[in-house]
Amino acid sequence: MATVLKTCLVAAGLVWALAAQTVQAEEMKRYVVEGSRAATLPSCVEPTELMRRQHMEFIKHQRIATVHEGIRKEKYGLSGCVDCHISYSAERIPQPINQADQFCGACHAFAAVNLNCFDCHASVPNGTPLDAAAAHEAAGVAAQVQSHRDGEDH
Repeated sequence: MATVLKTCLVAAGLVWALAAQTVQAEEMKRYVVEGSRAATLPSCVEPTELMRRQHMEFIKHQRIATVHEGIRKEKYGLSGCVDCHISYSAERIPQPINQADQFCGACHAFAAVNLNCFDCHASVPNGTPLDAAAAHEAAGVAAQVQSHRDGEDH
C-alpha cells in the first residue's frame, strides 16, 4: 500500500512539475515579445528568474553609477534592455517597449507597477527616428526642446 501511495505521489508531482513548466513557457511567451532579439536568446544579462525579481535593483544601481558617479556600463543600461526586448512591426518600425502589448508594458501592467522610466528615456532604440521625439513627447518637454532648437531661451 505504501509503495502504491509513493508511486501516486511521485506521478502527481511529475504531472504538477510538467504543468508548471508549461505555464512558465506560456508566461515567457507573454513577456518576451515575438520578433525581439530577446526571443532568440536563452537568457538575459543574468538568468531569467533573477532578472524578473531583481531587474529594478540592477537599474537603480546602474542609475546611481551613471548619474552620480559618471560611470557608464552597458550590462545593466536601460538602452540595452530596449535594444534587446523591443519588437518591430511588419514594416520594421520599432514598437515602443512600454506599450501594453510590449515587453515592459505587459509585465508592468500584469504586476500593477507604475512604469515611469520612459517619461524621460526613449522607448525605442537610439538611432531610430522616433526615439528622441517620442521620449520628449512622453516626458511633456517637446515644446521646450523645440524652442531650445529654435534658439529661444527657456
